[in-house]
Amino acid sequence: MSFSIVIADDHLLMLKGLAHFLASKKYNVVGSAKDGNTAYNLIVKHKPDIAIVDIKMSEKNGLEIADACHKNNIATKVILTTFDKDESLFLNAKNYNIYGYILKEFAVEEIEICIENALKNKPYFSKEITSHNSSEQNGKLKPLKSLTKTELKIVKIIAENKTSKEIADDLSISIKTVHKHRSNIISKLNLDNKPASLPIWANLNKDFL
Repeated sequence: MSFSIVIADDHLLMLKGLAHFLASKKYNVVGSAKDGNTAYNLIVKHKPDIAIVDIKMSEKNGLEIADACHKNNIATKVILTTFDKDESLFLNAKNYNIYGYILKEFAVEEIEICIENALKNKPYFSKEITSHNSSEQNGKLKPLKSLTKTELKIVKIIAENKTSKEIADDLSISIKTVHKHRSNIISKLNLDNKPASLPIWANLNKDFL
């Protein structure tokens, strides 16, 4: 294979299983990691075409790795693996370079398809997760009704990938006020209190804002 892959999972058996499977298919795995920081450092070092990473790892999770790659202009295409269907809410292939979301229980059946699609710049998501997400979408968006007009306006601006300073300038308010609004929005939407959570959610759901 002419392209390179980095893999990461904090479950050693999963990591070894994935490494063995990819090797049996003659894929070029240039590095493997058991935590997020090591995974990201391997990506920075090798600049692989593909990174297959567990969405929940210590030190850096899969979304934080994808976000860091995006912010640092690293072209590696990130594919997330997980057992958790609900995490599909945080996917954002277009803006955060996430090119796949694979449920681990279906990884053997879908990982090759996902890699092939990623190499063609086509995001691929497990059929099981897209089906589940579709049926749950209305329920997940209900918290939007709890946002004030200002908070909703800020979410829309965040979906445009603007910074807090740009939001403050647009709305003629202080950055401190923007930060307070962002904190309230994160609480109302039941998001993780991490820097990337709200931008990823806003981008994923901007068609509903």
